[in-house]
This record gives sequence, C-alpha cells and structure tokens, in this order.
Amino acid sequence: MNIKPIRTKDDYKAAMVRISELTSSDPDALPDNEFDELEMLTKLAEAYENGHYKNAATDSVIGY
Repeated sequence: MNIKPIRTKDDYKAAMVRISELTSSDPDALPDNEFDELEMLTKLAEAYENGHYKNAATDSVIGY
C-alpha cells in the first residue's frame, strides 16, 4: 500500500484507477490491508473532488 496525497489530476486519475481495481470484486472479500487502502483512497479522492469540482446542483440550491 503506497498512499499519498492527491494533489494533481494525474494523482486523482491514478487513485480512481486503483479504487476501481479494488472494487472490481466483492469489497467484503478484500484482505484488511486492501480494504484499508480502499477506505483511505476513497477519502482522499472525495477531499480532492470537494476542493476542485463545483457541484452545480448544490450551488443552485444555496443560491450561488
């Protein structure tokens, strides 16, 4: 497991590829270390998305 911060689009794409690999089978069947990796990558990807992509639906509800 080599987890690092997601700082660039390339980092994000690589994380999404790895998330896809980890979720291609049953997540309940993953070994603990791979499940931990999936959990951390998902959190990092979510943080990157929240910081770099606007959610138009949410913004229109808030009134932006």
